[in-house]
Amino acid sequence: MKKLMIAAMIGALSTTMLSVATDATAADTATTTTKKAVAKRPEPRRLIKRKANPTKEAKVDPIPEGAEKWSCKDGLAFEMKGDMKRDQVVTVHWANKNYTLPRETTTTGADRFHDAATGMDLVVIPTKAMLFQDKDSSRLADECKTVAMEQGAPAATQSNAVNKTGN
Repeated sequence: MKKLMIAAMIGALSTTMLSVATDATAADTATTTTKKAVAKRPEPRRLIKRKANPTKEAKVDPIPEGAEKWSCKDGLAFEMKGDMKRDQVVTVHWANKNYTLPRETTTTGADRFHDAATGMDLVVIPTKAMLFQDKDSSRLADECKTVAMEQGAPAATQSNAVNKTGN
């Protein structure tokens, strides 16, 4: 008998709650539609307005004078100043910035120029050059060649210069 009484009370409460919720929802939607038509929320305002810093935003390093253009796959390109046969440091102009890359010794015969501070890494083999970024281990540019290399000449690397003089 107690179970029957509890079930009846729950049913009555559920019915009452359902009708009250329906009335409240109808009243709430009517109120919100009139509120939307009448008033809009003001847009949030910044408390501190930052001034544009043109020197910081527009910092573009000029392409070094006498730099040679290397055209890469996917329409990318960089400019390099320096003689890979003899120079210990070359300058690479990539993404509007100049990077000074010192030569690294290798056992493979490839010319490698790497700057640990910026993470830029240029590897040149006789058929192409590749530009890497150490910070996120990504290859920035691949299949990079000069105009002479596109016409069939090998890259002017130190190992190529040694091979020609040694024969």
